Amino acid sequence: MARLPQLRRWISVPLLLVLVTLILGFAVKLNPRLSGAEFRIDELLSRDHIAVGNAIALTIDAVLSPPGIIIILLVLFVFLLVVRRSPVNAFAVTSVATVGWLSSEVFKLLVAQPRPDEHLLHNPLIPSDGSGSFPSGHTTFAVAIAIAIYFLARGTRWAAPAAIVGLGFALLVAGSRLYLGVHYPSDVLGSFLVAPAAICLYTGLWNRYGMRVLNWIPFLDRIGPIPSRLQPRDRPARRTAAPEGL
Repeated sequence: MARLPQLRRWISVPLLLVLVTLILGFAVKLNPRLSGAEFRIDELLSRDHIAVGNAIALTIDAVLSPPGIIIILLVLFVFLLVVRRSPVNAFAVTSVATVGWLSSEVFKLLVAQPRPDEHLLHNPLIPSDGSGSFPSGHTTFAVAIAIAIYFLARGTRWAAPAAIVGLGFALLVAGSRLYLGVHYPSDVLGSFLVAPAAICLYTGLWNRYGMRVLNWIPFLDRIGPIPSRLQPRDRPARRTAAPEGL
């Protein structure tokens, strides 16, 4: 993973996604009809809670809480670094997932959309703090970790299964947030825009500076191989002496 997949327009495309995300967030926040229509979906789902659905949604809520996410990232990092002895993959996977996840916090501050009012739900399962609804942090992390794992699996026979399972996991997490009534549909939709936008921008930065940074970390190359700062394709070609004339 010394070089991640990168869009040709790795700056303009993320900026466009950011603009679309902001338009979506503010459109729902500033339009009572839209927010009301979305809340009716949450309210409808709260009427049909079942034991299995409750268990799944509450487990996802606990496991993908901020402390749970940090533990997941640390375990993944240690596994790739110590067990697999691949410092490049360890830093690449965890940094991609972390950047994608934390990008949601920026939009939470910018949009400042209040969460759905739990007191208006038919059967609220967890309390709501009332703030930071757009986008869903749980869903954003699910999308980000799915992309990171796909990057790790690309080029192998596990690429397609990783993409399918990752998408399914992200959709499951998104559905669980609506099931619990702690997010609007636009919140989870925004997560599917925010994480790719942040990761697209980050891959361009990683491909330019990632190996330089890793080469500055002492003793890291003793754990596993790290490509040098100057890749073979970047090295100037040797000049060969011109043959002497006859």
